[in-house]
Amino acid sequence: MSDRPTVLGIEGTAWAASAALYDTETDDVSISSDAYQPDSGGLHPREAAEHMREAIPAVVEEILDEADSIDAVAFSRGPGLGPCLRIAGTAARALALSLDVPLVGVNHMLAHAEIGRHRSGFDTPVCLNASGANAHVLAFRNGRYRVLGETMDTGIGNALDKFTRHVDWSHPGGPKIERAARDGEYAELPYVVTGMDFSFSGIMSAAKEAVDGGTRIEDVCYSLQETTFAMLAEVAERALSLTSSTELVLGGGVGQNQRLRAMLGEMCEARGVDFFAPEARFLRDNAGMIAVLGAKMLAAGDTIAIADSRVDSGFRPDQVPVTWREETGVQWGERSTEGALQGAEALVEIDGERVRKRRLPKSYRHPTLDERLRRERVVLEARLTSDARRQGVPTPIVLDVDTAETQLTVEYVGENDLRTVLDSKEGMARVRDVADHLATLHGAGIAHGDPTTRNVRVSDSGDDRTYLIDFGLGHYTDDVEDHAMDCHVFEQSLAGTAADPGALREEFETAYAETGDDDVRERLRAIEGRGRYQ
Repeated sequence: MSDRPTVLGIEGTAWAASAALYDTETDDVSISSDAYQPDSGGLHPREAAEHMREAIPAVVEEILDEADSIDAVAFSRGPGLGPCLRIAGTAARALALSLDVPLVGVNHMLAHAEIGRHRSGFDTPVCLNASGANAHVLAFRNGRYRVLGETMDTGIGNALDKFTRHVDWSHPGGPKIERAARDGEYAELPYVVTGMDFSFSGIMSAAKEAVDGGTRIEDVCYSLQETTFAMLAEVAERALSLTSSTELVLGGGVGQNQRLRAMLGEMCEARGVDFFAPEARFLRDNAGMIAVLGAKMLAAGDTIAIADSRVDSGFRPDQVPVTWREETGVQWGERSTEGALQGAEALVEIDGERVRKRRLPKSYRHPTLDERLRRERVVLEARLTSDARRQGVPTPIVLDVDTAETQLTVEYVGENDLRTVLDSKEGMARVRDVADHLATLHGAGIAHGDPTTRNVRVSDSGDDRTYLIDFGLGHYTDDVEDHAMDCHVFEQSLAGTAADPGALREEFETAYAETGDDDVRERLRAIEGRGRYQ
């Protein structure tokens, strides 16, 4: 194998049969793709597999005609549709054997993340993946990409396709919604964000009902984009705040939508964050990104034996040991803006024993939606903070609520975020405290809504209390699902901010089991296993 190898990539996770050639010396990527287009409705797995069987040989042959030599074959092992993956995997194995070159198995979703990092030259970006079957936000820490937030039901592309099938528009639905939205006006739809997780099923049901009830389809399409894309931008901003990253990359086919790109660009500009979206050919499913990541893995010696190369339709990005990049380290710390601390939603000013938290207007959100969310959240935060304190959970004392300015003034508590002590001996005890506090809240019919390691405060001045803050996404509920989501959000934030999240997670769940509801822990397991990567 040469020092500057040429890698052939094969992509076949769902609808696109694709092959690519990546020259590591010139950084040139040549792609040949043949996309499955159903006659009606959405993607049919059997028909997609039949298309893959016919199209893969043709696109591979076209790419081989361009190659002087091939030093490795990379292929998408998953996630995706099992029948399609198996066809592409079989082709990759056969080609590697016939050429007598190494085989590299690539995680499709990490390829979306890595192509953005590669093309942008960014160091440690947060990645928002917005594709058909998936939607999640990733950050790299301690040798793996961590899933900081994800959809709790369906991917953003599939969600949009479900709506367009309802109105008898052909696949793919996203571009058709984008065109119709240009003539639309805003109509309220559900907005569902919990921590950095989100859900699209309720929004799609409401959109279908709105059309059936006589709302103009252009207005519904406009509102679908304004709502779902604002949710994605918000969770990306929360991830940037949690990690203190100053870089964001976008991946996935829905990333071709101009409104989503504009929202993310506005959000990043307001935060002083660099934003990058690859060109369209690298956003939709393609073998170019498979070849590029395959080359990085090859250089790290991360190849796979034929006998071990079985595809995995539920292959999660956080299952992959990242061998091809060094740990540069996420620089924790608050971001300052003219003397104030910048969080995900607000500017926080500390004035002695008082903290003023002002929720800022978000230019990327529709003004009507933005005003509603900011007012609702400041009122809820004040009520829930006080009610949690009455239940015995340490929280700041609420001193003033200004709904006109969407500003909350509270007592100053703790000098540090929990994330700053997680890797010390103190971390275990503080995590147990969080478990106790959440169990108490759940027993009182309260969900925090956003219990990340940034929303837990600790002190280094003799105060041994562990405080919960920022109840803006919380609500009153006895629903086991909502309580389990609290636990899920906290465990995801541990994964994104702790050196040894596994041990802390075990400590958290052990402590929760002592006082919390067994049904909550059972539902937590169900949330983790819903097969969002199937």
